[in-house]
Amino acid sequence: MNTKVLEIRKSLKKKLDPFRFEHTMGVAYTCQALAMRYEYDLHKAELAGLLHDCAKRFDNETMLSKCQKREIPMSDGELRDPSLLHAKLGAWYAKEKYGVEDQDILTAIECHTTGKKDMTLLDKILYVADYIEPGRYKASELPEMRKLAFIDLDLACLSIMESILKYLESTNCPIDTTTIDACEDMRRVVAEKQAAVQAVITVDQDTVSPTKEVNNDESVKRNGKNRRIRSGRQKRRRH
Repeated sequence: MNTKVLEIRKSLKKKLDPFRFEHTMGVAYTCQALAMRYEYDLHKAELAGLLHDCAKRFDNETMLSKCQKREIPMSDGELRDPSLLHAKLGAWYAKEKYGVEDQDILTAIECHTTGKKDMTLLDKILYVADYIEPGRYKASELPEMRKLAFIDLDLACLSIMESILKYLESTNCPIDTTTIDACEDMRRVVAEKQAAVQAVITVDQDTVSPTKEVNNDESVKRNGKNRRIRSGRQKRRRH
């Protein structure tokens, strides 16, 4: 195991409460499982999972203050609900405190709560893993989401986004526009993928059908010829 990962684990175990640390380990594990499924770098996936909630040990006021001090850009939605800031602040800590320089990892941490347009594979892996990790249990659709995550990551991502938006709307919670934009973009991605699959199926059907007709014609011709030959033989036998 990478010594850097061990050091991060030890640090997080001291800084996070037990529940948050167990969640963190669950997300890191799930990130690796999804990375294996979708052929992504396991080490990068694990680091993203380990550090995604590293700033969640702070209360909302502290996170707001720290973001202001570090001049981290904040959206109107994040100012209304500072709990969302743990993602951006976590990306800052991942880089400045834990020495992560890989921008893919930092971006995945930064958008793991709200999602974003044009999500990368690692963005999706972390976003989904955070929702389906083994310690989660409250969402009624979790069993289906967990299966779907290993079948179609894009569709799982979209399903989770839609479920979260539905929940936020039902509880009158403020919704960050980034989440709405991310959901719309993921709908586009899923629709384009489904259209591409349907196009391939249509082409295959168009390609196969004429062949069947030709084969059937040839079969009829052969069978007809064979019947004529057999018929001729039978006549010769009679005479």
